[in-house]
Amino acid sequence: MKNLSPLTIVDKVDLSRYLGNWYEIARYPNRFQKGCLKSRATYAMREDGRIAVINECTDEKTGKLRQAKGKAWVVDTTTNAKLKVSFFWPFSGDYWIVELGRDYEYAVIGHPKRTYLWILSRETVMGDDLFDAIVSRLAKQGYDPSRLIRTDHS
Repeated sequence: MKNLSPLTIVDKVDLSRYLGNWYEIARYPNRFQKGCLKSRATYAMREDGRIAVINECTDEKTGKLRQAKGKAWVVDTTTNAKLKVSFFWPFSGDYWIVELGRDYEYAVIGHPKRTYLWILSRETVMGDDLFDAIVSRLAKQGYDPSRLIRTDHS
């Protein structure tokens, strides 16, 4: 792996605004989403201060809903932009908020080693101009845009 500069994250995340429903616009391929269509995530605050995570998609072979439930927690309270997420305790992964729309209309989630990447939106579609601008900025952060796969929500 090439020597990468540290991944830049957003300055500050208001978690109460970040909670709710997000639709996946594009992602890097990964084993746990193999065969997933119409991927989406829902985040909600738990009583213990952690975040409940529900990831859902439609299985491309069966057409049935696939669901994974997990939890996330903030590891950088200065920004709230670095979290850990776990679907199978004790295993957890880095969930870093790399970009965030001014009105929390989109978010880009990355991993410090650039192994994972998600572009999320509050809507099932994202304009090409915004998408292309995000992808251009991600390339400057060391991501390979050619690896992105677009998510179909039709």
